[in-house]
Amino acid sequence: MPPARPRVLYVTDLAYPARGRRYCDEDIFLTSRLREHFDLALCHPRDAVALMDGFEAVVVRNSGPVLEYRDAYDAFREHATATGTPVYNPLTGRGDMAGKQYLLDLTAAGLPVIPTVDRPGDLHRLPQAERYVVKPRLGADSIGLRIVSAGELPALVVGDVLVQPHIDFAYEVSFYYVDHSFQYALYAPDPDRRWQLERYEPTPDDLDFARRFIEWNTLGHGIQRVDACRAPDGALLLVELEDLNPYLSLDALDEAGREAFVSAMVTSLRRFLRDTAGTGG
Repeated sequence: MPPARPRVLYVTDLAYPARGRRYCDEDIFLTSRLREHFDLALCHPRDAVALMDGFEAVVVRNSGPVLEYRDAYDAFREHATATGTPVYNPLTGRGDMAGKQYLLDLTAAGLPVIPTVDRPGDLHRLPQAERYVVKPRLGADSIGLRIVSAGELPALVVGDVLVQPHIDFAYEVSFYYVDHSFQYALYAPDPDRRWQLERYEPTPDDLDFARRFIEWNTLGHGIQRVDACRAPDGALLLVELEDLNPYLSLDALDEAGREAFVSAMVTSLRRFLRDTAGTGG
């Protein structure tokens, strides 16, 4: 008999209505290729706890904002931790997986991130701007984000919110990594069309910028996306470090680019399964 293939539960919400993107197309493509290497089953994030014990690992992909199923996600994390079930990406991420606290931590550490505060008493620490961004600490996909004037800020900085200056950036650019290996970069030449992406050829300085945050996050395995904006002075500033379920925009790549990503993900998953073998409950 041929050797048994690893069993992987792939968590996705194929029906999530993402603005400007089709999550389902990306996951249909990825799972069609991963099935060549693993015994694979798909499930909605609300079904993960009921199904995950029958698999060697759980892969979390385009599962949508956790805000939509917070109870199920918390139960999933608790069950995975209690049973030792390997989860890809590992649940130790310090970026968006853990909320937006990292934006405050990186600001305090002086790293190149859009300056961020969370208390009225710290508003003076932000650069003066005509407009400011107020967003929930646990927000995602721009849910709850508001752009306001300076005069509106004092009444809005209450509860779990973050405040940043509104940056009139030239464009947004995203750097995509598998484990700690850079895969490709995409950018939106038109700031008003965030998901109309094109290939971007990063400079060595660009890659040094992105790698700094990948290394800060200390995830040995998994897929990460470093989102940045090109500020008026030409510098890159971190917008988001997505380490839970980053959309990959594979449709913006050519066939060779997509195949290279699939190969990198398969290699990473095999390494992850090998390194976590025997840790399950």
